Amino acid sequence: MRSQWDQFVTNSKNGTFLFQRGFMDYHSDRFEDHSLMVFKGNSLLALLPANISDSQLHSHQGLSYGGLVLSKKEKLNTTLEIFREVLAFLNKEKIEKLHLKLVPSIYHKVPSDELEYLLFITEATLTRVDVSSVIESASRVKIQSNRMEGVKKAEKNGLEIREEVRFDAFWNEILLSNLEQRHGAKPTHSLEEIELLAARFPKHIKQFNVFKKNKIVGGATIFETQTACHIQYISGNEEKQQLGSLDFLFEYLITKRFNDKKYFDFGISNENQGRNINKGLLYWKETFGARTISNKHYTVHTNNYGKLDTVFL
Repeated sequence: MRSQWDQFVTNSKNGTFLFQRGFMDYHSDRFEDHSLMVFKGNSLLALLPANISDSQLHSHQGLSYGGLVLSKKEKLNTTLEIFREVLAFLNKEKIEKLHLKLVPSIYHKVPSDELEYLLFITEATLTRVDVSSVIESASRVKIQSNRMEGVKKAEKNGLEIREEVRFDAFWNEILLSNLEQRHGAKPTHSLEEIELLAARFPKHIKQFNVFKKNKIVGGATIFETQTACHIQYISGNEEKQQLGSLDFLFEYLITKRFNDKKYFDFGISNENQGRNINKGLLYWKETFGARTISNKHYTVHTNNYGKLDTVFL
């Protein structure tokens, strides 16, 4: 049923390429898939990208966001029926809890906050909130002067931006060493994984690198959706402040390369399950004119499905 799944995602009002099976399944060895498809007769009404762990269902833990994926024609009353059926089904299957991390509204192609209301009705618990820094193109805030000073430095240093199809230079020369030295961490995707995903989704996954005399000094990996440009990875070498490499790159991405996107999403600056914020990282994003939206995580007990029966008067 893969083709039916993928076609539904493409035509949905709140799905992105992250929900395509070719993206979801690249790490199938790490997660036990338990995705759901909701039908009425032969008509597919909704999807729930999900995995199961310890008898609890998660909107897929290998993805940045999730929840019900709905068609553009779906109204609130039908969405309520869909969600009730999902909870009742899970309860019957002895799955007591459903954990959901909602699709941020900036990725909705048409308004689609039905699930957040239904989670309120079913007395779901808000378990985590992250903050993403986002630029809305229609109301773009002016980039601060300290960032533009960085752009001038880059121009004086003769830096060059290239959109590339290869990821190895950025991964091997910049990203891996920076994450290891500063955070003792590794990127979510290995080089082999990001190359695989980019080969499957070349219109959505892009790499931009900054060079000084043909030597890479910084870069960014972009996940592009219909409504937004999302920054998946940002990194520069130890000279980024002196060279202005990242200021140069992001001024270009925001004002030129992706200026037609409704939103430019720098992503979250949270640590410790959302309870702390990397202040310096947040400040850097906000100096480009980005402002805050919230990314919410909920847990709902599946036996609360009956609370949806008395919503409409």
